[in-house]
Amino acid sequence: MAGKIVCVVGPTACGKTTLGVLLAKQLGGEVVSADSMQIYRGMTIGTAAPTPEEMDGVPHHMIAVADPAEQWSAARYAQAAIPVVDDILARGKVPILVGGTGLWLDAVVRGHGFAPGQAGGEIRRELEEQLRREGIAPLLEQLRQVDPESAARLHPADEKRILRALEVYRETGMTITAHNEATKALPPRYDAVWIGLQFADREDMKALIDRRVDQMVKAGLLEEVRRLLSAGLPRNATALQAIGYKEFLAVAEGTATPEQAIEEVKLRSRQYAKRQLTWLRRNQEIHWIVWEKERDFGKALQISTEILTAAGVC
Repeated sequence: MAGKIVCVVGPTACGKTTLGVLLAKQLGGEVVSADSMQIYRGMTIGTAAPTPEEMDGVPHHMIAVADPAEQWSAARYAQAAIPVVDDILARGKVPILVGGTGLWLDAVVRGHGFAPGQAGGEIRRELEEQLRREGIAPLLEQLRQVDPESAARLHPADEKRILRALEVYRETGMTITAHNEATKALPPRYDAVWIGLQFADREDMKALIDRRVDQMVKAGLLEEVRRLLSAGLPRNATALQAIGYKEFLAVAEGTATPEQAIEEVKLRSRQYAKRQLTWLRRNQEIHWIVWEKERDFGKALQISTEILTAAGVC
């Protein structure tokens, strides 16, 4: 029987951290972060990682567990997070996954793993070297020969997924299309109750995002970027390509002003929030709580409790 877990989701700045803590305190639960940037150490300001005050005594997991020089995928996250979720369940607690990285959340809830292969492996290196020498066209043609469905679905500019599809086929003899179809037929690892947060008026969401960016800058985002660089983090590290870090990296290097960076971070954050909502709205299991002008966490906790009681979590 699948263990029951709670997933608190939504776009950036919508209040997931606060609701997750409130639910954990009410349910006797523990929070598992499902944020693709909060996994990195030394990146607390730009990722809006919860402070000790915000955690309010609730155990939080999967925050600051990776070196910023590392590159994590959904598969690697799931591999690390699933034992954490299982341990929380084994101790009679309720795991509360909190985050806006939809693919990572899905990876944990479904829990069936990913097709073999990894960035940095021998086959991946061979494919990347061929890409460097010949471009993507010959590789896409190779994919078309063995997995025409993937080749037709993938845009020629999507080099990462083209390489991934070829890698899976060369390592397993099975197409990534066949692997994905096989895993879809399996039941999910966990019985998840999904609670989503969003604003009724997108302009209110944008205003809140802008205020959060201003707070990050005031809290020392530029200084955080400089600390990462002085610690030896390569400027092309995946972590430094994240929203907020990339723009203030340009400030640290003197190619942009703080004012330019702030406006760019606000714009990219709003665009990211829109993409998050697009992804999450495909999930028909999400119970949405819609904010009006202000976020009412007391009301959200009450609604969430009713949903979780009906689902047998409380």
